[in-house]
Amino acid sequence: MPEEIFHASYGALLKTVPEKLVRLIHGPAPEHILTQAEKTRAWLQSQGNAILTLADSRYPKKLLEIPNPPLMLYVKGRLDLLAANAIAIIGSRNATTQGYLDAQSFAQSLGNKGLTTISGLSIGIDTAAHEGALNSPASTIAVIATGADIVYPARNHGLAHKIADEGLIVSEFPLGTGPEPANFLRRNRITTGLSDGVLVVEATLKSGTMAAARLAGEQGRDVFAIPGSIHSPLSRGCHALIRQGAKLVETEEDILSELKRKMPSYSHTAS
Repeated sequence: MPEEIFHASYGALLKTVPEKLVRLIHGPAPEHILTQAEKTRAWLQSQGNAILTLADSRYPKKLLEIPNPPLMLYVKGRLDLLAANAIAIIGSRNATTQGYLDAQSFAQSLGNKGLTTISGLSIGIDTAAHEGALNSPASTIAVIATGADIVYPARNHGLAHKIADEGLIVSEFPLGTGPEPANFLRRNRITTGLSDGVLVVEATLKSGTMAAARLAGEQGRDVFAIPGSIHSPLSRGCHALIRQGAKLVETEEDILSELKRKMPSYSHTAS
């Protein structure tokens, strides 16, 4: 059993692992590790908070299908949503008014048909998607790029708390982790990995949204895109995805029919 490592003698460990690692195992835990452990223990006492490892039966099976699944997930809220049929709705932080309304509308409509919306709690399209999904029974999952005890951006404080109460917050990062640029790209594999398909509402050609859409395709997820004006930079990413094979979306049925074709077991229900 893994825990037996900590009971093994110095000499026994030295036969199988580097001496530097043996010293770490046998030595006292660093103060910052003890502090983090106590912080995590206290966080777990709050209702709805949990940590899922790869060995946990509640760990989402969809993430086991992707390369480099997170070793553990800090989750807050409705764990049942991890097994739900889901659509990731992503797009620009600088959303147009129409894009914002589209994200809200699609999230709510798809939620009324049984699809949980996944997004990243960023401003713009993410915020709109979460808001729309919260008005449906299928609710929403926010995959965040900070610790599960931190809300970023701060303006989404109220939204984050509502998601924790009615949906689910997911993070792979230790508590206290702040908003670091690299972590936003890293969390994309979870956002797309938890989904059955990804809807891009608005995106510039060179953006994190486009990187996430490409990742979704590599993971075998369906990619959908809403077209827009040829004069808008925020439409160019969607148009590029459509040229590359993403399904052009005008109504919710464009998504539902494709998912039903790819997933015979999926049967959406009316609101």
